[in-house]
Amino acid sequence: MSASSQCRYKYEAYKETADWLLTHTNIRPTVAIICGSGLGGLSDLLNNRIVFPYKDIPHFPHSTVAGHAGHLVFGELKGKQCVCMQGRFHFYEGYDTAMVTYPVRVFFLLGVETLIVTNAAGGLNSNFKLGDIMIIKDHINIPGFAGQNPLCGPNDERFGVRFPCMSDAYDKGLAQLARQIAEEQGCANFLQQGVYCMLAGPTYETIAECKMLQLLGADAVGMSTVPEVVVARHCGLRVFGLSLITNKVVSDYNSEERANHEEVLETTRMRTQDLQRLVSHLMEKI
Repeated sequence: MSASSQCRYKYEAYKETADWLLTHTNIRPTVAIICGSGLGGLSDLLNNRIVFPYKDIPHFPHSTVAGHAGHLVFGELKGKQCVCMQGRFHFYEGYDTAMVTYPVRVFFLLGVETLIVTNAAGGLNSNFKLGDIMIIKDHINIPGFAGQNPLCGPNDERFGVRFPCMSDAYDKGLAQLARQIAEEQGCANFLQQGVYCMLAGPTYETIAECKMLQLLGADAVGMSTVPEVVVARHCGLRVFGLSLITNKVVSDYNSEERANHEEVLETTRMRTQDLQRLVSHLMEKI
């Protein structure tokens, strides 16, 4: 895929989407939340909700995956005005990096300052248990190694600099705040911290791939999140990320276990309220 095809959106398209949303709601969000597989219930926490199906929003991509409702929800949470994506976009749906990350630049133009990303992930760290919540402290961008970076192509200085720093991609202050909240809420026993690795999917990892990712220092693996984080940091947004460990990766050739999407959604249902409570209290203290 050429850089030009990846970067076909002009500033005016993002602006048109943002302006359309601003004319259809009085909410002026400072926080955006992107919900991973089965985690769209986070948007149910919002008060004074205004819901826009993705298909009704100019230039917006559509979500096609089970567990991703495909709604943009505006509202208030703990006194903060927010916008929440019920369902994100992925490479494996056939989208390129420009489409996967399209909403993040729209959020920036809406006035968003903080991005909270959540995802369902496979646990690579042997100390992680099913249902653990991992604060993302860093990421490994495997598609980026292959040139699939959302910042490829001409740079628009109105969004950010040509060569943005990624060593501080995830906000340490927000991570520290989340750990404090987890202690207060009695969630500390299943709260972890680690490195998230992104693969393009849609296949789950082979045993050899899992072993390689463990050698690279990854604690969890998934098929999303990193492109949105890269674009958010390019725009100067603060980022906080959570991975819900919904399955343990298979790393033993004698194992009969097999990763599947149903298990992911079932584990998500089990831990949804805890994750919602963590995000809700974080919003209160941001």
